[in-house]
Amino acid sequence: MALKPEPTAPFHSVQYVLRVLETVSKHAGGVLDLQIARETGLPTGHLTPLLAMLRREGYVEQVTDGAYVIGDSLVLLGSGTTREEALEAKLQDTLRELRDSVGAAVYISRYIDGEVKITQVADGPDAPAVNEWVDFRSAAHASAVGKCLLTQLDQNSRRDHLSRHKIARLTSRTITNERVLFSKLDSQPATVPILDLQEYAVGTVCAAVPLTAGSAVGCLALSMPIEHAHRLRSAADTLNRGAAPMVLSLAI
Repeated sequence: MALKPEPTAPFHSVQYVLRVLETVSKHAGGVLDLQIARETGLPTGHLTPLLAMLRREGYVEQVTDGAYVIGDSLVLLGSGTTREEALEAKLQDTLRELRDSVGAAVYISRYIDGEVKITQVADGPDAPAVNEWVDFRSAAHASAVGKCLLTQLDQNSRRDHLSRHKIARLTSRTITNERVLFSKLDSQPATVPILDLQEYAVGTVCAAVPLTAGSAVGCLALSMPIEHAHRLRSAADTLNRGAAPMVLSLAI
């Protein structure tokens, strides 16, 4: 199941989005899109979809004269001691929307202190979470989440991780050769979702895309039962497009 690279994957546009937010924030009375384009240097073709995404996510609002002002989501994320709670709530709401859009359980995972950690999950009766039959911390070589996080580490960090969590055969599809695993990680296009086709668990397929905000290593992932594998490609593409709001929230 090949996925084609998407050179314009949304998470590569986050720096542009931050420039747009900085410009809108400077103009307390509102700013028109033409002025935003002039100050950021972004062509209209790029600016229009970015502004549409920011409006949809509540980071900017458009007032009656067409000018843009900062929105409630941005105000809430900058609200001092409640920032962490606001960020978690914002991400969870976005996760739920993405779950309903892809029809699969979705996850945010981070690599923290040398370990794979699932920090947020949105699942449901029609989108069951994967059965964690082997601790995700010990299955980075097999799971889409783990492989996506490992791609963002250098060789020494990868080897350090695998020295603490030995490669084990979890299914007949699990890669158990470190050299083969590293070769696949190194050849993985940055804009193509990483797949797990029953490598972690028989009966489950998964996909993951990186969430890179500063030096943080993270990923956005989905899982679905094998009987829905025919939907994995389209779901993975939707997951890729849904990464932008997640990265934006983590970057602000």
